[in-house]
Amino acid sequence: MAASRPSRSVSARDISIGCERLDGAGSWDTLEWTKIEPVTRSVSHANFEFLLEAERVLDEGHGVVLVNTDEAGTLFVTNFRLLFLSDGTRNIVPLGTIPLATIEKFNKMVVKIQSTSRNTNKSSSRRLLQIIGKDMRIIVFCFRPRTKQRRAIFDALSRCTKPERIWDLYAFTCGPSKFSNLSPKVRLLNEYFRLLGKGFHHASMRMIEDCSFTMSNDSWRISDINFNYSLCQSYPFALLVPKSVSDDEIIQASNFRARSRVPAVSWCNPETGAVLARSSQPLVGIMNTRSTADEKLVAALCAQLIDGKDSRRKLYIADARPRKNALANGAMGGGSESSSNYFQSEIVFFGIDNIHAMRESFARFRDYLDTHGAASSDGMSSFLRHGGWTWGGGNLSSMSASVSTLGDSGWLIHVQSVLAGSAWIAARVALESAAVLVHCSDGWDRTSQLVSLANLMLDPFYRTFTGFQALVEKDWLAFGHPFSDRVGMPSISGSSFELSRNPSSTGSFSSSPLRQSSGSSQASNSSHAQNNYSPIFLQWVDCVSQLLRIYPFAFEFSSNFLVDFLDCVLSCRFGNFLCNSEKERQICGVDESCGCLWAYLADMRSLEGRSHAHYNLFYDTLKHNGPLLPPAAALAPTLWPQFHLRWACPFESQAGELEAECRNMAIKFSELQKAKEVAEMKAKEYLAAMEILNADLQNEKQVSSSAMNLAKRAGKENAAIQRAVQSLGCRVNFTNSSDSAVDVESSLIETSQRLSLPRRESEYTMEHNERSDLSVSITVVADDVVPSSSPLGQVCETLCPLRTQGRGCQWPDAACAQLGSQFVGLKANFDAFDRLSIYDRYFKSE
Repeated sequence: MAASRPSRSVSARDISIGCERLDGAGSWDTLEWTKIEPVTRSVSHANFEFLLEAERVLDEGHGVVLVNTDEAGTLFVTNFRLLFLSDGTRNIVPLGTIPLATIEKFNKMVVKIQSTSRNTNKSSSRRLLQIIGKDMRIIVFCFRPRTKQRRAIFDALSRCTKPERIWDLYAFTCGPSKFSNLSPKVRLLNEYFRLLGKGFHHASMRMIEDCSFTMSNDSWRISDINFNYSLCQSYPFALLVPKSVSDDEIIQASNFRARSRVPAVSWCNPETGAVLARSSQPLVGIMNTRSTADEKLVAALCAQLIDGKDSRRKLYIADARPRKNALANGAMGGGSESSSNYFQSEIVFFGIDNIHAMRESFARFRDYLDTHGAASSDGMSSFLRHGGWTWGGGNLSSMSASVSTLGDSGWLIHVQSVLAGSAWIAARVALESAAVLVHCSDGWDRTSQLVSLANLMLDPFYRTFTGFQALVEKDWLAFGHPFSDRVGMPSISGSSFELSRNPSSTGSFSSSPLRQSSGSSQASNSSHAQNNYSPIFLQWVDCVSQLLRIYPFAFEFSSNFLVDFLDCVLSCRFGNFLCNSEKERQICGVDESCGCLWAYLADMRSLEGRSHAHYNLFYDTLKHNGPLLPPAAALAPTLWPQFHLRWACPFESQAGELEAECRNMAIKFSELQKAKEVAEMKAKEYLAAMEILNADLQNEKQVSSSAMNLAKRAGKENAAIQRAVQSLGCRVNFTNSSDSAVDVESSLIETSQRLSLPRRESEYTMEHNERSDLSVSITVVADDVVPSSSPLGQVCETLCPLRTQGRGCQWPDAACAQLGSQFVGLKANFDAFDRLSIYDRYFKSE
C-alpha cells in the first residue's frame, strides 16, 4: 500500500486551467483579494527613489500578486523595465523586476480555481500574466478581479518590449550619462598592436582618421581595406591579414566566401608563429568551385620561416557544423573546403547545432528549472514544494524522472560540444604551432563561440578584466555577431538569415498545463527563417563559467562578474551590444549617444576595490601563466548555479560555494589589515616623535655638560687669577657695572708704594683714605686693543706689568690671559705659575 501523503496547508498556487482539477485540490481562496484596498488616487512618480536616470513610469497595477512567492505589491511598467514593488516592505522584488529587453515573450491566461469549501461548488477564475525572460526566469502575476489592470499592463508591454525603432530603446533615452564610451575602434587597434608585438604604440582617433594604423611585423599586417566597410559590411574597419597577401588578392578572395567574410587573423603567437583565423563558409556549391585567391590567402596563414627558409606549418580547417548540414549548405551554394585544394590541410567537423536548435534547447532547459525549482511560476509541478521538502511521500521516482528530464533538454550537451571544440583548437595551436581556420555558415555565431573560447584558453591576457573586454569587443562586436537579431531587438538593417534552415529534431518535453512552452509558441507564430532570436552569446558565457569552475585560479574575474555582465547585455541598458555590426553602431552613433557597459561595471568595482564581488579571490597569475588545455574528462559541464538557479532555486544557487564566505573573510581581513596599517603608521609617528625628543634631550645634555665643563674651567682660571692678584696683596671686587675695584691690603702698603706703574699705555688713579687700608681704582685704556667687556679681562689688562714696559706678554708658557679665555682670557700653566717669583721677575724696586 502506498504511503499516505502527509497533511499540509493548502498552497495558494494550486491552480488548474479550464475546468480541470489538479491532484492535491489546492485553492486560491487563501488569496483574500478583499483585504487588498483599492488605490483610488494616482501615485506620484516624481519622487520614486527606485527609478533610474531618465526612467519614467508608463503604467501601473495595484494589488498584484507575484504567484512565484505569493507576495502582493504594485506592478509598474516603465520605459526600461517591468518593476514589482512589495506592498509590505515597499522594496523592489528582484524576481518580479525584469528589464523590458530581457523579456522574451509574455502571455495572458485565465485560470479557473475550484473552491475547496464544502458549502459551495462554485469555481472562480483568476487573470494571470506570464512573463518569460531570456535570463532563465518564468514569472506569473495575478491581477485583481473585475479590473482592467492586466489589460493596461499587457498593452504597455506590447508597446515597449518590441519597439519599432532602435532609437526608442532606453539606452538612447538615458544617454551616456557618467558612463561615457571611448571609441571601440581605438581599443581594437590597441589589441592588434599587442598581437603584433607593438604594444608600445597607442591608437588614437587621429590615427584612425589619417589611416596611419597600418602597421606590420614579419608575418602579419593591419589592413585598411575595409575602412569604409566596402569589402564586408559585417567585418571591422581594420583587419589583421598575412603580410604576403595584397589587398587586391583579399578582394578577390572575398567573392569566394559567404557574405564576403574572408579569412582574417583573430590571434597569433609572436614566438611560434601559430595562428588562429576565422571566416565564413566557402561558396563551393555542388560544382565544388575553387578560388585561387582564397587558396593563396589560406596558404599564407600556414607560412613560416625555419632557418631562413620558407616552410609550411600544418593547417586545420575547423568546420563548426555537423557534416550533413555542411553538405546541405552545398546544395544552396555554400559548403565546406576540400583538403585536396588546400595544401597540407585537414578538415574537421565539430557537429555543433545551429541557432534554432540552441533556442529550443534553452527553452526546454528553462522550463525544466521552473517546473522543478523552489520558486516556480505555478508550484503544482514542483513535488518538493508539495512534499514539504522531504524525500518521502513516494516522490523519489518523480525526482529521478525530473533529473533525467534535464538531459533531455540538451543544453548541457551543447555546452559540452562548444567546450570540446574550443579545447581541440587551442591544443592544435599550442602543442603543434599549427594554423587553424574556423568557420560555420556565416561565421558569426558558432565561429565566434569557438574562436573566442580558444583565445581565452590560449592567452592569459584574455582572462583578466581588460583582456576579457578586448576579447569580447574583437571576436564578438567587431567581427559582427548580430546581437540585435539574437537578442530580439530592433536593428536598422532588418533581420538576417542563415543558409541552413533545417532545424534539428528536438524531441518531446512535458511541461506544466499552466505553462505554455517558451519554445513552441513562437514556432507556431513564425517560422525559423523569420525568428532569429537565439541565446548564442549566453551559451558562450556559460562556457566561460565552466572554465572558471575547472580553473578557479586562472581568471581575474569571478562568476558574479559574469552574471552581472550577462544581465547588462540582455537588458540593453547600454549601447555596446546594440545593432548587428560595427558599421550599424557607427551609423546610429551608439558610442556617442549611449552609455558604456564596461564603464558601468568598472565603476561598480571601484567602489569596493579588490574586495568587490567581481574579483576572483583565488586568482593567481603565476599558477596559470600559459595556455589552458583541459583534458576531455574535465569537460563534463554542470549547472551554473549563480545564473541557472538564481530564480528557480534562490537558496541553492550558492549551495556548495565557498566564494561568498571567503569573500566575507577577505573583507574582514582587509579591514583588519587597514586597522593594522593605521596602527603601524601611528606607532611610526610616535617613534619618530620620541626620536626627536631623545635627540633634543641629548643636545640639552651635551649643552649642559659643555656649560658645566666651561664653568669648571672658568672656576679654575678664576682661582688662578685670584691667587695671582692676592700674591700682590690686592683684593679684587667685581661689580655688575663691569668695573673692577682693587683693594690693597694694609700690610702691603709699603710694597705698593714702591710699585712704579707705567703710564705710557695706561693711566692710574690712586686715592688714600684716612683709614689704614688703601683703595685703588684702576681704569685701563689701551691704545691699540679694545678693552674687554669682561671684568676679569679689565683686571688682567690693569694688573699686567708688561704694559708698562712695552713688551709682549711674558706669562709663563701661556698666551695672553685676555685672549686665551672667554672670561678673563687665561690659559695658564698653573705649576709654572706657582713656581714663579713675581717679585723677582716682574717687579723691580726703585
